Amino acid sequence: MTTSTPTAPTTLASLSLLAAFAATASAEPAKPLTAAEKAAGWTYLFDGSGTDAWRGFKQEGFPSQGWIVEDGTLKVGKGGGDLMTKDQYEDFELVLEFKCAPKANSGIIYRCTEAGDTTWQTGPEFQVLEDLGYGAKPGDAHAAGALYDLYSPPEDKPTRPAGEWNEARVRIKDGLLQHYLNGAKVVECRIDTPEWKQKIAASKFKDYAGFGVQPKGHIALQEHGDEVWYRNIRVRDLKAPMPGEVTLFNGRDTSGWTFFLNDNGKMHEVWSVDRGVLVCKGTPAGYIRTVEPYTSYVLKLEWRWSPVTKKEGNSGVLVRVQEPDKVWPKSIEAQLQSGSAGDFWNIGDFQMTTDTARLKGRNTKHTHANERPIGEWNEYEIIVDGPDVVVNVNGDTLNTASGCGVIPGFIALQSEGTEIHFRRVRLSPLP
Repeated sequence: MTTSTPTAPTTLASLSLLAAFAATASAEPAKPLTAAEKAAGWTYLFDGSGTDAWRGFKQEGFPSQGWIVEDGTLKVGKGGGDLMTKDQYEDFELVLEFKCAPKANSGIIYRCTEAGDTTWQTGPEFQVLEDLGYGAKPGDAHAAGALYDLYSPPEDKPTRPAGEWNEARVRIKDGLLQHYLNGAKVVECRIDTPEWKQKIAASKFKDYAGFGVQPKGHIALQEHGDEVWYRNIRVRDLKAPMPGEVTLFNGRDTSGWTFFLNDNGKMHEVWSVDRGVLVCKGTPAGYIRTVEPYTSYVLKLEWRWSPVTKKEGNSGVLVRVQEPDKVWPKSIEAQLQSGSAGDFWNIGDFQMTTDTARLKGRNTKHTHANERPIGEWNEYEIIVDGPDVVVNVNGDTLNTASGCGVIPGFIALQSEGTEIHFRRVRLSPLP
């Protein structure tokens, strides 16, 4: 992003450093997407060769200068203007790697339009900067990973200097915006609140009508006159169905589900549908499960505790559930207990291997907490891929298991003492 910081004079030493750096800027070939990544909706915007997904800002095609494909990387220098995706995105997740020359400046801009003179006049920016050479403090609102001029990254963020690759991730879903730098969350904020508008009003963007409020837009890479390399650029549209998506809960009734409850409980007395939400009363103990068995898939669903009672509680998502039905059946449980979402429970000695440092008995603790406040919606993404199971909570990977028994099984949602709500339950099958 353009700032008022004066440009440092170029010296022979800095030119030599640039030359040495450029020689190391080549990239390993992009790895083909796995079946699970494809099922989860990931696609390449740049895989090391083709540029078909891109065009210049206010240009029909790829820029004729400034941007080149070099040794499997997308390199920007001086001239050519900003590069932007041909497609537009509303809710999305973007992952890429970037490498900066000494003192280099660039940015990843999103939900931008061509209404202004530049991409940054309409879209927020993940700042790409070589902090040390540029003289930026790690926690500055203009430093690497920042939501430029609006939200600062933490002082202890994991950043890498000129000559080394960094990973950036941007995720927007249902009004929540997150920046990740080298695997660490460095920004989290809501872009649908009065605070967001206040932040804009107090920033350099206050004079640009439409900044930061576009419901969808392009993703752009900024040309700032400095040498920056990008590679392995992947995106997934979080509003679009997953490839081959199977809707497990239709939002109207419990078609496709059966149940098991203690005390001869009746399904309709425990489970109901209210305006597209599957509501579980919580008692008696048991579960609702799919009629059809599934072996390998990407499962997505959202859950919340009652926004009325605000009572936290216990529940879980069971995968590869085996008969006979009982409390509780042989399966792998992705825990939903308040404060423990992302834990594994091994039920019935299901074959699986987890991190022994977090394993105690049948329970494997999650790596860190990532739940929303009681009453707000959370998202589970559970990847059941052959012998491997991965649990993601609200965009963060919190647990993994390997060596799991590869057997068909049902998917179940637990009733375990407290009212809990589910919605958007669907999966994308894997080969």
